[in-house]
Amino acid sequence: MSATLPSSTLASDHTLPSADSCPVCGSGGAVPWLLAPDRFHGRKETYQLVRCMVCPMVWLRNPPKPEEMSYHYGEDYHKLITAAGEVDAFKRWRIPRNRVLSMIKGGSLLDLGCSSGAFLGTLKGGSWKLHGIEISPEEARAAEARSGAQVFVGEILDAPFAPNSFDVITCFHVLEHVYDPPSVVSKVWDWLKPGGFLYILIPNIDSLEARAFRSYWYGLELPRHLHHFSPISLKKLLSHNHFQEVLVRTPPDCYVENSICYVLDDLFSRCGILRRPLATPRPQPSLLWRIIRKGYRMGILWPFRQSAALIGRGSAIEAIFRKAGAERVGSRHQ
Repeated sequence: MSATLPSSTLASDHTLPSADSCPVCGSGGAVPWLLAPDRFHGRKETYQLVRCMVCPMVWLRNPPKPEEMSYHYGEDYHKLITAAGEVDAFKRWRIPRNRVLSMIKGGSLLDLGCSSGAFLGTLKGGSWKLHGIEISPEEARAAEARSGAQVFVGEILDAPFAPNSFDVITCFHVLEHVYDPPSVVSKVWDWLKPGGFLYILIPNIDSLEARAFRSYWYGLELPRHLHHFSPISLKKLLSHNHFQEVLVRTPPDCYVENSICYVLDDLFSRCGILRRPLATPRPQPSLLWRIIRKGYRMGILWPFRQSAALIGRGSAIEAIFRKAGAERVGSRHQ
């Protein structure tokens, strides 16, 4: 399974989403889509997801208030996400790093929800002026120490950056966490220089996995994920904010193993057997189990991941958009 996981930051803002108005196209009359609990923590309260009748956007109806969200994240969640980003950081962030370097070799870069700075650290020492936004003071200080970046502590919409400040803004598994994606995207537009790039990684609600596992899909992450994008709805959101599409694809990421854990958790629970939720730290698996899991990943998951990505139904969306403006000398995309 990919180590691509949601950012440790709750990149929230100040406006709760409307229960029935689509945050992308603005149409009303959202229809119920599915009910699901917080399976990561093993909690029973259910949440209602609704879907737009016009565009394929899905969002959480009546989400928790921002001041309540710390309960829904929790220390175990932050530890898991931070650890996932830090383990073998150059390998973990190789593709995003290479994507950035294919767009521009240096300049000013801002990472939204930078966590402990694992991605920023892969660019340290080059011709970059690195910046981040992180809501956790402890994670922000760790990011500064790791990468040398200047990190704003707080929410995205409160950051005081001047217009036309950045050549590249990265947003790795953050946009699904925000209460008001259009306002965040508008702010990103202001911060980017003309011709600057926005690079996004985000779960794909129209993936094969999401369709197969439904309420058990790990990518739902309720109620922490407030908005659920497909390639179509993401393109609509960015085009409404005057961004030009450079790349939109679904890479061969995979959440199948954790989704299967959720299915098993529910089956055992119905039999009166309570398993530890994924939020609970687990012991290191045995050598035999690691060998079996490796065979399963290579023999079954790898072909599935590649096939899903090939037809545009992978579990994540990788997207690059460009702020319209003068062509950048020497910039390129591969």
